[in-house]
Amino acid sequence: MTAIQTKPIDLYYWPTPNGHKITIMLEELGVPYNLHFVNIGKGDQFQPDFLAISPNNKMPAIVDPEGPDGKPISVFESGAILLYLGRKFGKFYPQDERGRVEVEQWLMWQMAGFGPMLGQNHHFALYAPEKIPYAIKRYRDETHRLYGVLEKQLAGRDYVCGDYSIVDIACVGWARGWERQDIKAAEFPNVMAWIDRVSSRPAAAKALAITAPTPPSNLADDKEAQKVLFNQRAR
Repeated sequence: MTAIQTKPIDLYYWPTPNGHKITIMLEELGVPYNLHFVNIGKGDQFQPDFLAISPNNKMPAIVDPEGPDGKPISVFESGAILLYLGRKFGKFYPQDERGRVEVEQWLMWQMAGFGPMLGQNHHFALYAPEKIPYAIKRYRDETHRLYGVLEKQLAGRDYVCGDYSIVDIACVGWARGWERQDIKAAEFPNVMAWIDRVSSRPAAAKALAITAPTPPSNLADDKEAQKVLFNQRAR
């Protein structure tokens, strides 16, 4: 039985590839939600109220007032949120075990590789004050390898696991940044067609169009935001 959401889910969000995952999912599900912007360049993620929901001081995070047994539940980490919503609403996450294994292994691939490695690519090539050739090459090479994995998986498929799923939702926001990741479109035609296919879905297009109340500054030039986001240590 598919769950019916009567109270809005609270989504703590900033327009980044990880933030887009959850807005796309909620728009695809068609459930009500309230958007709470967490300006990660200004340090909102360190506020005590947010840390009570997301102890790793990262967005996105959600609070579902209609969680298990009708009691509120908070969930942090984008992959965990997608799994939770997929189970609750019975959409974009298979019901059979074989299908779930297929989706889960590719979701873990995104969470452990396709997100973090592309993020390191961005960091060393675009944001690091010292441009270290070895680091830039290391992460650009790994990015290229991961695109190759995705290209092969998409051969003969419209979506990563055959049917549209939380895997496509998890990956597309990162893949849309291919140009600044030093990726050549001609090398990965299956990926490029898939990006267009997912991005043009009405729910995804609506989610990807959501902007912050105050547009984020250019992180490559915003030294204060860099201080907030980079080189954090335990406090």
